[in-house]
Amino acid sequence: MIGARRGAIGVILAWLACGLTACFVGGGTVGGAPPAPGLVVYVGTYTDGGNRGIHRFDFDPASGDATAPVLAAESENPSFLALHPDGRVLYAVNEVDSFGGERAGGVSAFAIEPATGDLRPIGRQSSGGADPCHLAIDPTGRNVLVANYGSGSVAVLPLDAEGRPRPASAIRLHAGTGPDKARQGGPHAHAVLLDPGGRFLLSADLGADRIFIDRFDAAAGRLKADEPEAVRLDAGSGPRHLAWHPSGKYLYAINELRSTVTTFRYDAVCGALEPLQTITTLPAGFAGKNKAAELAASADGRFLYGSNRGDDSLALFTIDAGTGRLAASGHVSTGGRTPRHFAIDPSGRWLLVANQDSDSIVTFRLDGPTGRPTRVGASLPIPKPVCILFARPRS
Repeated sequence: MIGARRGAIGVILAWLACGLTACFVGGGTVGGAPPAPGLVVYVGTYTDGGNRGIHRFDFDPASGDATAPVLAAESENPSFLALHPDGRVLYAVNEVDSFGGERAGGVSAFAIEPATGDLRPIGRQSSGGADPCHLAIDPTGRNVLVANYGSGSVAVLPLDAEGRPRPASAIRLHAGTGPDKARQGGPHAHAVLLDPGGRFLLSADLGADRIFIDRFDAAAGRLKADEPEAVRLDAGSGPRHLAWHPSGKYLYAINELRSTVTTFRYDAVCGALEPLQTITTLPAGFAGKNKAAELAASADGRFLYGSNRGDDSLALFTIDAGTGRLAASGHVSTGGRTPRHFAIDPSGRWLLVANQDSDSIVTFRLDGPTGRPTRVGASLPIPKPVCILFARPRS
């Protein structure tokens, strides 16, 4: 399963660096946020091909400078990463299909060493399903929520006082299929995202063409299917990742198989999603094969970005402030092949793209008035980039 999934979806790693320091020129800030202090960036990887685990480097959002990456901790296929709300513990899925004699992957926890940013393993637990590919921490810091792609399930893992994951307190099995027989023969949970109030869990399922909605009890670590329990997308869409508009009024889903983004109006009282619009991520006239991957909104809510694997581009959309609807605003080459993941730094000045199949990281400066990314500097080599995670400054 995981081998097929890597070939189909790519890897998650991400960021600057590799043996040299990159220096970039600062630019306008999307959203008007002031420059943030220096950050530590963690990079998740797949550990075949000589990779050994999670890497880190320092990043200066005032200048765009980055230090050469170093290994922060060894771990097996630590593909997607998340940070505890207190900033002291980092979590990684171990994207495998065998754990402790069961068909499952793992979730690993690492204490962050304040002086160095290095990671110290403090616990590992079954993810409750095979091939976990995404995770999130609830705002109270009590639970890890994880999407198990291979099993088509989401699970809740309570955290102890030290932040170590415990056995799953809830597992929600998805159901459903789609018309793509190769990718949608059954459910494949691909992302988990809590609503801004922390009351509802939304999970994108690529195989079922649905976003499932569960009521979430952080204190008990429980899930209860909402009514209705899911919203359907167009057949064959393959919803992959989700992103909130900063207002919390709108949700965006990037659909891998159809290369589209769907806009939803969100009802925070009952957790319901109302589809408003679906728009392509591809430029006019594109006729090749493509799989959409990541999406993110700017902090000021004026722009949305999505990545295309095939066209190998970033799609830029403007967001209507009154309706949340999108308007296409152009495309920019990612400077490499198969942009699996990207992230915007907390200052809003920089967007970094992980080009999986060219083993490269490319940095873009974001223009404040237009939101347009402009490439700066040379690409930086790092093997199989997968997930980019910004952490707060080291003490």
